[in-house]
Amino acid sequence: MLSRTLTFTRMGPRAGISIATRSLSGVQGKIYPSASAAVADIKDGASLSVGGFGVCGIPENLISALSKQGAKNLTCVSNNAGLDDAGLGLLLQTGQVKRMISSYVGENKHFEKLYLTGNLEVELTPQGTLAERLRAGGAGIPGFYTPTGYGTVIQEGGFPIKYKNDGSGEVEIGSKPREVKQFNGKSYVLEEAIATDYSLIKAWKGDANGNLVFRATARNFNPDCAKAGKICIAEVEELVEAGTIDPDQVHMPGIFVQRLIVGKDYSKRIEKVTVAKPKEEKEGPSAATATRDRIVKRAAKEFRDGMYVNLGIGMPTLASNYIPDGMNVVLQSENGLLGMGPYPQPGKQDCDLINAGKETVTYLASSSTFSSSDSFAMIRGQHVNLTILGAMEVAQNGDLANWIIPKKMVKGMGGAMDLVSSGNRVVVTMEHCDKKGNPKILDACTLPLTGRQCVDLLITELAVFEFDKLKGMTLIEHAEGVSVADIKAKTKANFTVSPNLRVMQG
Repeated sequence: MLSRTLTFTRMGPRAGISIATRSLSGVQGKIYPSASAAVADIKDGASLSVGGFGVCGIPENLISALSKQGAKNLTCVSNNAGLDDAGLGLLLQTGQVKRMISSYVGENKHFEKLYLTGNLEVELTPQGTLAERLRAGGAGIPGFYTPTGYGTVIQEGGFPIKYKNDGSGEVEIGSKPREVKQFNGKSYVLEEAIATDYSLIKAWKGDANGNLVFRATARNFNPDCAKAGKICIAEVEELVEAGTIDPDQVHMPGIFVQRLIVGKDYSKRIEKVTVAKPKEEKEGPSAATATRDRIVKRAAKEFRDGMYVNLGIGMPTLASNYIPDGMNVVLQSENGLLGMGPYPQPGKQDCDLINAGKETVTYLASSSTFSSSDSFAMIRGQHVNLTILGAMEVAQNGDLANWIIPKKMVKGMGGAMDLVSSGNRVVVTMEHCDKKGNPKILDACTLPLTGRQCVDLLITELAVFEFDKLKGMTLIEHAEGVSVADIKAKTKANFTVSPNLRVMQG
């Protein structure tokens, strides 16, 4: 059975909307006098695709205008919902959203609470699948097959979209299973395209014909959302005469844009301001720091010259600090950046330039930016050589769980499902046990899976394990001073010991 698809409808004439008297020449009727005028005809029950990644590249003015306009029972398709008091978080606060179709809940506690208490429908969708569903919807392609999510609740169905709001924790609406088909011996999941009534997007510059230019990683989902909407409403920081933008510099042609407004009073918040620390302020040798450094130093041994590498949020990101001098490793961030540089110097942070963890970063001489759908084309197309990411649980057969604790904690899978199903080498970095001392390496995962038999290498502070689909899990390295018996005592999984077992490299 196919997953639920949004449909778009043709909107009627713009009755009652005053079009701006234009000093700019361009396509008749595209330029609106204000954000409130541009969203005035969005009705209750409409579906919206909304650009942005966290609070980077969000259409601030259009969202604010819609929160005042008051349309209710909206279905919003967006990677996430910003923060409690920013981005789509504003519409959640006013109770205007009925359903969110997103890949990540993240740090938006109100979003998480509404879902867990049964007051919001949430269709969690892998980030790359979400981008491609939007891209396909805008391209008139009704569906596509992807390896992402096969063998997980995304494919199997039954995952809670909505809980009952009576405190019982029972599921009121469950997800539907996807159809599966094999190509060249590999299983793929059928996903349907998404097309919406409206799209709300943000660009840096636009001309009077609707041609748009995005800036840095603020491009992210904006082009994909724009094309998926039957009526695309774009806000820009700067509006110029048609012909001012060099045709070769146009990121998105005006044919995809129906309405334009010039945004005002941008707050341009940064979710996680991260800057380079002076050497004297580097972290001291705490136990936690020593554990983490042991893991990431070993992970850095997996880098090879010329590799394209995706590093997950948190500990995996730190492995970039140990790339050997003279080695060329290009870091890819799934929010639309290839060639990720270090944290900026204090005062030099840029709200439009972030990584997938929403941290401020910098460019390198070879950097490039692109849309979210292009980013995951790199990943699914096996152009990325290595993925390093964290985990909550790893099973002895290489299964991975790292995105949700049902009924308790919902982060969302983000791009992890796409990354681990791509066929690229997957390295997991995590602490061997949880904070209570319980093993995180198990005979079988107890949490919903991110991917089946996808882990190639697991690195903890105690050990390094290799995984093989036929041979299973093999201990290949141990930390100095840690015995095989110590490792077995803290591992709830069967593994063999390599005859070439050695001390952990680092």
